[in-house]
Amino acid sequence: MATNLSYQYKMSSVVVKLIIINAAIYLVVSLASFLFSVSPQYLTRWFVLSDNFTTILIHPWSLITYSFLHFGFFHVLFNMLWLYWFGQFILNLFTGKRLLTVYLLGALFGGLLFVLAYNLFPVFAESRGYLIGASGAVTAIMVFIATYTPNTEVRIFTFRIKLWHIAAFLFVLDLVRIPTSGNAGGLITHVGGGIFGYFYAVQLSKGKDIGLWFENFMDWIANIFKPRTKKPLKTVHRKAHTAPRRSFDKETKSDNQKKVDAILDKIGKSGYESLTKEEKDFLFKAGKED
Repeated sequence: MATNLSYQYKMSSVVVKLIIINAAIYLVVSLASFLFSVSPQYLTRWFVLSDNFTTILIHPWSLITYSFLHFGFFHVLFNMLWLYWFGQFILNLFTGKRLLTVYLLGALFGGLLFVLAYNLFPVFAESRGYLIGASGAVTAIMVFIATYTPNTEVRIFTFRIKLWHIAAFLFVLDLVRIPTSGNAGGLITHVGGGIFGYFYAVQLSKGKDIGLWFENFMDWIANIFKPRTKKPLKTVHRKAHTAPRRSFDKETKSDNQKKVDAILDKIGKSGYESLTKEEKDFLFKAGKED
């Protein structure tokens, strides 16, 4: 069963793999928090994104890892539903590597905007904290595909709505809610991811792939962990008078090839049945040597 599950995971799309990873991390953190009677915040303190520059310098990976953490069931549920829905549109046009690039870089830029906002604007001085969730990355995916193929239509109940209408509505809604929501940091992350997704799609439509460097970086990381295939060792024996031997071999091969050509010509003219037993045996041996 474990082998079958492993095979199914390997054959799954990038979207499904991202959903499985996010869901698995949520379950592990939730169970560990319950079993050891500690808060999820304590268990994941090295992986959440802090608004403090010093903490980020100590934990630079948190600029990405925060986007795989969720502490609430509905938080992870709705993020994964949006990821699956919009991710399918991207996979219809691009590779899984492109989708993963949008996801990770969207999380990165969303996290950076969160950190900058909490350190530049005085309004956030009294609500300092940390950031978790894939919302910024998912927003980047949503805005990216809505910008690249804005006129693609989807059916919602009995209505047909264009992708850019959905993305624009949700993006503006996030902007409007920032001053009044108790989750201003999360909404700012949405904005950061959305800005990146829009800029990436616009540049890509112009023929400029600004995410290519990141795809190459992911390939480099993957190659580090890829097992290297060992070549079988070869034993080299030194023999005297090799030059005359090679000359003899070439002459012998040349004579054999001439004989093979002559037999093939005979087959072409009179058919295989016209060959003598010696010619058939010779042709059979020559084929085995090749």
